[in-house]
Amino acid sequence: MTGLGEYLAGGIDVNDRRRLGISAGPLVDIAGRAELAGVSWRADGGADLGALATVAELAGDARLAAAYPALTAAAGGLATPQVRNVATLGGNLAQRPQCWYYRNPAFSCFQSGGSGCPARSGDHRYLAAFQSGPCIAVHPSTLAAALLAYHAEVTTDRRERVPMAVFLGDGSDPTRTTTLDPGELIARVALPPPVAGERGAYFRTISRAEAEWPLAEAAARVAVEGGRFTLGRVAVGGVAPVPLALPQVEAALQGAAATAATIESAAALAVVGADPLPMTAYKLPLLVGTVQEALERALGA
Repeated sequence: MTGLGEYLAGGIDVNDRRRLGISAGPLVDIAGRAELAGVSWRADGGADLGALATVAELAGDARLAAAYPALTAAAGGLATPQVRNVATLGGNLAQRPQCWYYRNPAFSCFQSGGSGCPARSGDHRYLAAFQSGPCIAVHPSTLAAALLAYHAEVTTDRRERVPMAVFLGDGSDPTRTTTLDPGELIARVALPPPVAGERGAYFRTISRAEAEWPLAEAAARVAVEGGRFTLGRVAVGGVAPVPLALPQVEAALQGAAATAATIESAAALAVVGADPLPMTAYKLPLLVGTVQEALERALGA
């Protein structure tokens, strides 16, 4: 939101919220701002992604796929081709939760300006298995999880190179899904140069074959030297109010033999710190399997 209205680019989330009656007021069209578009490369080998780069553009960029395969796979796996062709990077990061209590104007919740979370005592089967605040909606951005795995940094019209974990916040504020202030505009996302020899993969567990929000998702990066992991990085989504890095999994991989057995034992640590709700305990074995699959795919890439 700005003092004049809400930003509009691809309009996927904005238009849906307006249709549902949970968002109203004027719109500020930013779709034509060339300085926010495209993908560029820095001299250090890292990439800069414009906030108006479409999800399809990220998914189909061969150079990005070579350097950041988990990111491009995540972009190619979310939503539908029609949505990916219109939705933007900035919009994906800034979108609002998909919780059906928030999306129903008959209910009031923290995210819609209320003072409670009706999902806690209601039907919360698709919501958080890790709790970090009063709101139990899971973070809606697949790209945020992948960018967290790559230690990306966000630049806005007010802040420079904010680490993705800081940009997303810790989930303790139940009124928002990022640390964006009112009127603050995402400009670009910077990716550091890839680690030499690294591989990556993305995997999501969903309740139907495609075009579904993930029950759990994981972006994984690995590098191997001398038969041992020299890099193991995993970030997950679909299970908490913010995407989560998994340092306990990373620690279990570092220096260990690059084998399926190592991956299996490391993936089992993905649920450390989980605090599931009555209807979300089923997500814990799904998360373990999702992390294991992503790591195995990355190792075999």
